[in-house]
Amino acid sequence: MEVRSHCPINYVLEHIGDKWSLLIIRDLMFKNKRHYNEFLEGGEKVSTSVLGTRLKQLEEVGLISKGEDDVKKSRIKYSLTQKGIDMLPFMVDMISWSGEYDKETEAGKDFLDQAKHHRDDLLEFFREKLTKEHL
Repeated sequence: MEVRSHCPINYVLEHIGDKWSLLIIRDLMFKNKRHYNEFLEGGEKVSTSVLGTRLKQLEEVGLISKGEDDVKKSRIKYSLTQKGIDMLPFMVDMISWSGEYDKETEAGKDFLDQAKHHRDDLLEFFREKLTKEHL
């Protein structure tokens, strides 16, 4: 992938520079969604064309991979790659920031407390979980 500049913020934006990409990563990371139709069921109402494009882009930049479903072989199952799992601290920090300022946040109080007071333990728990489930 060719990037416009090697500014760290630009690099992130070149990989995940839109809300749909971050929501797909969120769904894979925290909501156990693994299939196309599951992503469509999210409350944000992504269109099928946008979803397909974003899944392809995330795969091209190495954040996700697709493979055969364990149960139904004709169905595609999406997984985080190691590069995608390495976004975990970034995602937890975004959730924490949002939880601080969005008084109607959907983030659970326990998760927010854990992220604020025991961040390293929370990251370790999710890193092990995601590695086991996705790699």
